[in-house]
Amino acid sequence: MTYDVSTDPARIDTRAVWEMLRASYWSARIRRDILEKAIANSICCGAYDSATGAQVGFARAVTDGATFAWLCDVIVREDHRGRGLSKRMVETLLAHPDTQSLRRWVLATRDAHGLYERYGFVPVPQGNWLERKSDPSVWTER
Repeated sequence: MTYDVSTDPARIDTRAVWEMLRASYWSARIRRDILEKAIANSICCGAYDSATGAQVGFARAVTDGATFAWLCDVIVREDHRGRGLSKRMVETLLAHPDTQSLRRWVLATRDAHGLYERYGFVPVPQGNWLERKSDPSVWTER
């Protein structure tokens, strides 16, 4: 099976991405309108089955395009995992022309440390970062 990886926003299948992400541990029950807004305000990368054109993977970078980016929502449909698609999407975002001047990339993961360490991501020293979480009701389906 062969795949295309692209940052062309016109190729993003928001329904396919929504279905993948709402089943993930980090975006469970995300509302589609919230996801569409996130996609519109990010550099997105999709992985597509070359034979059918179906979107089977997604990743995005939330960035100011100058100094900072947050790599997030890296996901591949379960039946297409193990074929290097996450790596290809991460590499595509890291090489994107709008990310070349960035001084810092960040991400959060519960279980894919090995994937990101190969690209130079390291754990943040304890106490260096803080976070503020909103009530999930502002972004999830009711």
